[in-house]
Amino acid sequence: MRLVWQLLAVVAVAFVGGQVVATVQGNWFLTLVLGLLTAVAAVLVYGWVVRRTERRPSTEVGREGARAAFGRGVLIGGATFACVIGNIAFLGDYTVHGMGSVTGAVGVVGFMAAAAVTEELMFRGVLFRIVEERTGTWIALVSTGALFGIMHLLNKDATVWGALAIAIEAGGMLGAAYAATRTLWLPIGLHFGWNFAESGIFGTEVSGSGGSQKGLLDAATSGSQLVTGGQFGPEASVYSVLLGLLVTVAFLWLAKRRGHVVPRRRRGVQAGAVATLPR
Repeated sequence: MRLVWQLLAVVAVAFVGGQVVATVQGNWFLTLVLGLLTAVAAVLVYGWVVRRTERRPSTEVGREGARAAFGRGVLIGGATFACVIGNIAFLGDYTVHGMGSVTGAVGVVGFMAAAAVTEELMFRGVLFRIVEERTGTWIALVSTGALFGIMHLLNKDATVWGALAIAIEAGGMLGAAYAATRTLWLPIGLHFGWNFAESGIFGTEVSGSGGSQKGLLDAATSGSQLVTGGQFGPEASVYSVLLGLLVTVAFLWLAKRRGHVVPRRRRGVQAGAVATLPR
């Protein structure tokens, strides 16, 4: 029952915030402010509903170490996507035509912050965490990653391959990041850093969403869909899948080393114990 209440609470904030942000698309300042407000509201609501339904402090979104974890996530996400674009550009399939829009990139900050926070709270904070308590880390990683990919089939230019790529590279990478650190701030930062680099810096499509956000660079991809991802964007590139897998393996290795890989739950294990594992 707690899964339902927690999901409903975060989805409600995501829906209302998404609708509000959508109405101000084109106004970079309002997009920035309303997007950030949506992100903050989602964290506060998540913390409140977890405390009410699980009778414990929501340590996974606690303030301690949040800034450092978020910053590391942003660096990892941005650097990983930069490697994807670098490989695509090396083959001549990514071309920069000139400078894009600085204000547009600032607006993307708000838009991507809202998306990263609400999606991580739903998929890693609620679904992965609670499923992991019942079934263990591996089943939680595969099942929530698959669901994350399926969700992206709702996007405008979605493809089955694109959804599969998202499930492998993002669902795996973000779930493993949470498993390794037991804080949601690192996967939130990773998600934001990847998406902002993709759209706000390099000016490419994000997950086939058909977004009109303008980044710092006016650029385009062309050539093989296997390399560029086609209309879905670079997330459907084979490079994204390969690099995402490498980062996933690194986080899983760290999770195992720290003793954070959870076996299938045995009878008598207290619910909520997973969330309080040492970091």
